[in-house]
Amino acid sequence: MSKIIIRNAKIINEGSIFEADILVDGERIERIAPNISVDNKVCAIDADGRYLMPGMIDDQVHCREPGLTHKADLVTESCAAIAGGITSFMEMPNVEPKTTNKKALDDKYLRAKDRCRTNYGFYLGATNTNIEVVKSLQLNDACGIKAFLGASTGNMLVNDPQALELLFEHAPIMVVTHCEDSPTIWENEAAAKEKYGLEVPMSEHPYIRSDLACYKSSSYAIGLAKKYDALLHVLHLTSEKEMALFSDKHRSEKRITAEVCLHHLWFEESDYEKHGTNIKCNPAIKSKADKLALQEALREGRIDVIATDHAPHTSEEKLATYFDAPAGLPLVQHAVPALFDLVDQGILTHEIVVDRACHAPADLFGVEDRGYIREGYYADLVLVDMKKPYAVNKENILYKCGWSPFEGHIFNSTIDTTIVNGTIVYEDGILTGAITGKRMTYNRSR
Repeated sequence: MSKIIIRNAKIINEGSIFEADILVDGERIERIAPNISVDNKVCAIDADGRYLMPGMIDDQVHCREPGLTHKADLVTESCAAIAGGITSFMEMPNVEPKTTNKKALDDKYLRAKDRCRTNYGFYLGATNTNIEVVKSLQLNDACGIKAFLGASTGNMLVNDPQALELLFEHAPIMVVTHCEDSPTIWENEAAAKEKYGLEVPMSEHPYIRSDLACYKSSSYAIGLAKKYDALLHVLHLTSEKEMALFSDKHRSEKRITAEVCLHHLWFEESDYEKHGTNIKCNPAIKSKADKLALQEALREGRIDVIATDHAPHTSEEKLATYFDAPAGLPLVQHAVPALFDLVDQGILTHEIVVDRACHAPADLFGVEDRGYIREGYYADLVLVDMKKPYAVNKENILYKCGWSPFEGHIFNSTIDTTIVNGTIVYEDGILTGAITGKRMTYNRSR
């Protein structure tokens, strides 16, 4: 392990932007101070006024391994993630076989070891029948417990009320939920089929996966969490209607928290005409008013975390008609540049982006020694060049699926350098080949 000194950077961290040097020794940050003296054997990076931030911790990704690796795998998607400013991610259980027991969890950790370019954690998936597995979880077995309270890609719906009661009563770590009310969705689907037959247009998606379907399920999950004083994190909020369910207190004062995903901050209902099934996702991208409400809730603190819900499918799969096209889109490679574009548009600030994408997931999940630029913490760092635009095209996409909803877009910024555990893994548009991702550890239980 060598030392790295980063000079002349604008550091975004803990609510402020300041200039300092950062000395990295081995895997960790040794010192943060102006004008650090080092010898000429230290690897020196002159940031030249570029922004330096902690690596994003993405609390919701799908890497499709095992069982669905024609779409993606831990190697390809972690490579794409470090190119997008993500240094740690938490991966979902709807793979094959589903991650619903400890054997499946152990298999995932073995697959990730010495292959994953980011740091990694894996969720245990809740089912209607695996409450004894849930009860047996130890703190570092999983990053959280994922419960699909609405039918989505992967067929892991938990719809037994008694099973959900037991889950919230006994979960030893945080429960994270996909909240949509399936009966409402099925009723809306039936109405759409009656009107259009099987050729339902994509424009119907936000009405089939409606704000009412989201609200019914989110409010139900929140009711259960309050009843049992459980830690609950509601994933990928999409509607203005749901915002009243969440407090604007600081996350340190809350046991029920919320997440918004990049695509719900970026796209809106009118974009279906251009992008079609490529932006089909569950819950659905909804109206402009919903998008604006999510942005406002993020600014005021009702929404605590920004994530991607990176969910790759092949182009061929996405070409199918409305009911057959799978839900989800690939996003990790352009996460931080897209968020910085929202800063340029005056929607967010650099401080909010770093707080919600880096600090908050570390705090809520109890990720040890990551998510902040602090002495003694792991050196997971991202250098962003705000003066170098980045055009997305087929040639520079790293996903195994080979496409992006951002194709043709020019971002205002570029990820210059990504450091994971003190090692440069991505620099000037090139993967260095270093594999330094580690299994994350946690210090927050029920």
